Amino acid sequence: MQGWIIRIALVGVVAVGALIFRDRLSGSAGELKVGDCFDVPAVQTNIRDVQHHPCNESHTGEVMSLETHPAAKGVPPPSDAELITFLTTQCGASFFQYVGVDANAQEVLDYGAFYPADSDWNDGDRGITCYAYRLDEGAMTTSIRKAP
Repeated sequence: MQGWIIRIALVGVVAVGALIFRDRLSGSAGELKVGDCFDVPAVQTNIRDVQHHPCNESHTGEVMSLETHPAAKGVPPPSDAELITFLTTQCGASFFQYVGVDANAQEVLDYGAFYPADSDWNDGDRGITCYAYRLDEGAMTTSIRKAP
């Protein structure tokens, strides 16, 4: 009986720790939410995991929108030009709304995106995560979200 109590207590401690330290854990890029801060991976191919951070700690990216590409399942992946057009339209508008400045009018921040690899696209994934980062790839220590 005492063994079960210890096991249950350990599970509880792990669950509470995961909840408290969620912002500091490495996690799936697909689990990012608007307003989450993270480190943008140095290599931009097949991103699966990112390092989460509280926005008041050093980080290099901040999620500003989650988009869904409208292409139907079974449609081949978009060409580079089609994808760039979609990202410019969707992430560009999100950038202005989230940060409050025109991406072309300032020279500090820019936006990027995580989008499905061709194999994931072919499996029906259309989710796109738009994020902001510093052009000089420097760290940020506050949220870049404009005040409401």
